[in-house]
Amino acid sequence: MEKRTGASRHPREPKKRSNARRIFLGFAIVVAVMFVGIGCGFLTASMNTKPNLTDDIRPPASSQIYDINGNEIANVHAAENRVPVKINQIPKDLQNAFVAVEDARFYDHSGVDPRGILRAVWANITDRGVSEGGSTITQQLAKNAYLTQERTLKRKVQEVFLALQLERQYTKQEILELYLNQIYFGQGAYGVQAAAQTYFGKNVEDLTLNECAMLAGIPKSPNYYSPVNNLAAAQERKGTVLDQMEKYNYINTSTAEKTKKEKLNIVKPAKKVDTTPAAYFIDYVTQKLIDKYGADAVYKEGLKIYTTLDMDMQHAAEAAMQNLPNYSTDSNGIKQPQGALVAIDPHTGYIKAMVGGRGSDQFNRATMAERQPGSAFKPFVFAAALESKFTPSTIIDDSPITIGNWTPQNYERTFNGKVSLRKVAEESLNVPTVKIAQKLGIDKPIYYAQEMGISTFVLDGPQNDRNLATALGGLTKGVTPLELTSAYGTFANKGVHVDPVAIVKVLDRNGKVLEQAEPKKRSVINETSAAELTSMLMGVIAHGTGAAANIGRPAAGKTGTTSDYRDAWFVGYVPDLVVGVWIGNDNNAAMNGMTGGRTPAVIWKAFMQKALGSAPAKNFDGSAAVKGDTVDEIEDDKKSDKDKKADAKKAGQETKQKAADKQAADKQQPAQPAAPAPSAPEPGGGVSKGKN
Repeated sequence: MEKRTGASRHPREPKKRSNARRIFLGFAIVVAVMFVGIGCGFLTASMNTKPNLTDDIRPPASSQIYDINGNEIANVHAAENRVPVKINQIPKDLQNAFVAVEDARFYDHSGVDPRGILRAVWANITDRGVSEGGSTITQQLAKNAYLTQERTLKRKVQEVFLALQLERQYTKQEILELYLNQIYFGQGAYGVQAAAQTYFGKNVEDLTLNECAMLAGIPKSPNYYSPVNNLAAAQERKGTVLDQMEKYNYINTSTAEKTKKEKLNIVKPAKKVDTTPAAYFIDYVTQKLIDKYGADAVYKEGLKIYTTLDMDMQHAAEAAMQNLPNYSTDSNGIKQPQGALVAIDPHTGYIKAMVGGRGSDQFNRATMAERQPGSAFKPFVFAAALESKFTPSTIIDDSPITIGNWTPQNYERTFNGKVSLRKVAEESLNVPTVKIAQKLGIDKPIYYAQEMGISTFVLDGPQNDRNLATALGGLTKGVTPLELTSAYGTFANKGVHVDPVAIVKVLDRNGKVLEQAEPKKRSVINETSAAELTSMLMGVIAHGTGAAANIGRPAAGKTGTTSDYRDAWFVGYVPDLVVGVWIGNDNNAAMNGMTGGRTPAVIWKAFMQKALGSAPAKNFDGSAAVKGDTVDEIEDDKKSDKDKKADAKKAGQETKQKAADKQAADKQQPAQPAAPAPSAPEPGGGVSKGKN
């Protein structure tokens, strides 16, 4: 058969390409027509907004919060504290502060800022979903006053058209007046006048620049940035507002820097007696929803909020926290030291119990207090080591070391020579831990801690956490009990971290699902490393610094104590539950020699015993354990009968040999005086006083 030449093939290709082009063009036209049709219909629906913006909106309805079993635990509503004021009563500094931080181009756009829209569209594309962003002050007013809080593209389009309509009906000053009288500032205060009275005890027209900047920063997150709840965060946010005012030439640099340093005289809130179970958790959930949907949605839209809370565990947590000592009472009438407890299912991330303190304040120490973890940070160093081919049997030299001007010391100011990684964990030895971090590089433990949910590291600037003191828990900011507890859940969950979850599902008043939890999981360390670390931390409870936390079933944990006794921790876990306990004074003062192995471990044990109750004991490999056994007994039970017999035979032979050797030695040398009796072990399972 004659071989075809290149010339014989070429004439057919244009025809093939032409057909392909026609098919592609036809398909593109069909798709375009479909999208145009759909788009027109969608736009028509989106534009179907209220023709008259002065119409009444639907009546308010309380929201309900439910526990994990579907039982109602709270009914959320707000008696509005709102006193409308005219724009000429609102200081220019306050007006400028809001414009600078919320909508810098407010006076230039017609209700919608194209630049902001483009930013939001890009964020939506990159996030593969609809996210908030790009909203002007006018859009925020439109959304909060007239629309639902569902996060859909349709609602966003409606918000745009309503904003344009508002700009046609009202002047810029009128819109700003409506906005400043409408927004929520926390503590039940709606609008700038109520906020000024709530936080500063004065009328809005009497506010200073310092106070204006503070107020303008609150609406971004009314709970977190409330100076009553979190003064440090409020001050930081105030600085951001002042920076924005400087950027847009409302104030000069010297004024901004001077105002940042000024103190605030915050009015003490009226003391309230709140005996509601799970009050801190309810407030935590409420504020998360306010941050996401706005206060009006939570207090007036009749939401159905299904949470992860287990009320039986919550009652156990609140009972366990009664073990807190009473050292003093502060100026707000709150007993000190304070404490926090968080319990999480490590497999789902569900928060099962939360106590954020004691007293009537709204500062949730479980989620908002950033405190030094001390030795409770060390497991991240150990995890990094195990991921770097260390084993629990790896030997580290516990001997003096000097790093620059720093000479780290063990708690007891002694050295132990050659020690295993397991012993380093059990005895919470500082010097070997520093040497491990030095060998690995401190960035490795930081990396693993971040992957396990610790978000408070400072990694840049003159004072940061990229130093070996971090290995011992000496951080720039500290950690929250929620994040540290969640991080330990990674060890219990075989190396897989699950972000904490408080809200399972939210429905609107019509039963439409607004959100549903999708736990975020990521593998951080391998299963073998997690198992080895758990084995080491089991030793902490069995015969280490955490002996006071022994609950008679397989459990692992770590104590934490800062060198100046300002913070004391115990974070531990069983296969299906991880629990963190923190104790400290709100003013960061030292506690009377309190360590993590004392009261925090006792509280942890008390909670676990009630929370677990009669639930069958489990080993970390999933097999059944005998409740009441010690950790050593449980591990021994895993041996086969054959192994036990072999061990017994070997032990018998060694005993006989030692006896024979002793007899031979006694014949060759005179009797020696008896050795002195060993000192009695200290209370608490033989744990040396104050070990961390």
